[in-house]
Amino acid sequence: MALSKRPHRSILKRRGSISTAVQAVVDVVAVMTLSLLLIQKHIGTVTTPYSVLLLLLAMVMVFAYNQFGVYRSNSSFTRKALTLFKAWSLTFGFLLVVGFVTKQTDVFSRLLLGQLFIAGYLLQVFLQYLSREIQIRVMVHALPAENVLIVGTGKLASYLQNKISGNPWLNQKVVGCLELPSAAQGSEARAGATLYESSDFASLKELNIIGPLDQMLSIIERHDVRTVYFAIPLGESDLIENLYFQLLDRHVSVHWVPDIFSLLLVNHSVREIAGLPVLTLSETPLTGTRLLLKALEDRILGLLILMVISPVLLIIAAAIKLDSQGPVFFRQARMGWSGRVFHIWKFRSMYVHQPEAGVIRQATRNDPRVTRVGAFLRKTSLDELPQVFNVLMGEMSLVGPRPHAVQHDELYSKGINAYFARHNIKPGITGLAQVRGLRGETTDIERMQARIEADIEYINNWSLWLDFSILLRTLGALTGKNAY
Repeated sequence: MALSKRPHRSILKRRGSISTAVQAVVDVVAVMTLSLLLIQKHIGTVTTPYSVLLLLLAMVMVFAYNQFGVYRSNSSFTRKALTLFKAWSLTFGFLLVVGFVTKQTDVFSRLLLGQLFIAGYLLQVFLQYLSREIQIRVMVHALPAENVLIVGTGKLASYLQNKISGNPWLNQKVVGCLELPSAAQGSEARAGATLYESSDFASLKELNIIGPLDQMLSIIERHDVRTVYFAIPLGESDLIENLYFQLLDRHVSVHWVPDIFSLLLVNHSVREIAGLPVLTLSETPLTGTRLLLKALEDRILGLLILMVISPVLLIIAAAIKLDSQGPVFFRQARMGWSGRVFHIWKFRSMYVHQPEAGVIRQATRNDPRVTRVGAFLRKTSLDELPQVFNVLMGEMSLVGPRPHAVQHDELYSKGINAYFARHNIKPGITGLAQVRGLRGETTDIERMQARIEADIEYINNWSLWLDFSILLRTLGALTGKNAY
């Protein structure tokens, strides 16, 4: 039988864990038990509304915890506690929105819900800590650490060595790293040239190099190595294939960590298609249920915001009409999600004038085209309020990269690599770049570069929690020195 024959089962196996499933069940049962005790204390009996609340709470917990990867993460306990807090807060936030929309908030005890939120989180943190300590202690005493070898000496190999050494869940000990041939080393250095300036790679410990690659087999035997990691550049496929076939008969596990991080990744992931492993290098985060969540967020919050600001919209419209001649609203072509062009809504803040053909000038400080009312609107960002209509029409989101004029897109895309990657998600009224102060006129390419980097960071880390935090931070960024 040929070795290259494709196996019948999927070659991409998703790693599962009984312990994570048990932990999830324990958390849900613990929260339900706590809820029942609080209901018994404050209400006396479980009424129908509280039964519905408990059912929704359990369902949303499962969904939210899966979205945040609460049980998939083997990171530090502090980071896991923070992730748990985000998922738990999102669960409660969703329930509060449902209660507000259905006008059922008055049915429930606010004291009970407050105690459930605080005590429920602390209880889950304690259970997570207890489970973590038990598993680590059992693992350490029951199984000796497995010796592993890393093939490669670049920044990726250094990062991998640090992560393995600092992760007690793996129960692995790095005996050292093997140096690649000179030709592969050059490729390895080029591969890591752009990625490893990030903070993740800023404080790596020195590599423990124990020999050249041609001593791999003898080193495996001498150190009783059970697992080998290939930290080898993508361009060295022939070397990887040669090493892999050498190790097939050595009774060791072989893992390849492809160095895809030298590329500009946009929402990267690993998945499978018909059993084949697929590395996704660039993709919108809005797929499946995530797209539905984003749409619900925009529609529900958009309607609530519209109801609140309707009187303000009418007052501003009247002020614009009284201040200068011309329409109340200003519409302009902008590029949106997946490069589709739409027309953005804004309050008119400038005198009606005839723009130069094909040229759109950015507003500058003390711009003579800006009206008296327009200066106030731009200073307070109130001119952006009508974009809630774009949100309700599905053309924009409340949070996302700010859409630029089409002509500006064409201009900046010539000087900034992957400029259009920011269109992998819906544009927003506010965004991560804006709450960081990267707004207003962009007089140089470096400032626009910083804005694009913030937009791509938002895409790579998108979550409902991130959206809510940006919306809150926007309240403090509505005015400032860059608002004009």
